[in-house]
Amino acid sequence: MTQILIGLISGIVSGTGMGGGTILIFLLTFLCGIEQHEAQATNLIFFIPTSIVAIIVNIKNKNINFKLATIISIFGILGAIIGANLSVHTEVNVLRKYFGIFLALIGIHEIYTMIKENKKEKIRENKKQKEHNKIF
Repeated sequence: MTQILIGLISGIVSGTGMGGGTILIFLLTFLCGIEQHEAQATNLIFFIPTSIVAIIVNIKNKNINFKLATIISIFGILGAIIGANLSVHTEVNVLRKYFGIFLALIGIHEIYTMIKENKKEKIRENKKQKEHNKIF
């Protein structure tokens, strides 16, 4: 049952384009006790069918810039080869720490972005309020 929920949650997040693999790796290591290397390798297999479905939906909705996607894919493949070789030769505890740092950086970035957007929204509201006050 745990595996079904993990797959469902990761698939939903993956389908939205937010990187369900990050959640999948965390859930596999935390809830299932799978080692980091195995969780990351499992994520790679999980990624293939979920990304194919997301690609099909996004092609139908004309959301893909194929020129940009081609360039990114070529260099992404190169990066994947380098990253896979680094991962295989990295100790599990070190790999887990790097993954944790990566997640922390993503969290910090998201919090920063939310604060920045909130400030922009307040500025817009203040401008609207000043315009409204000028009218009356």
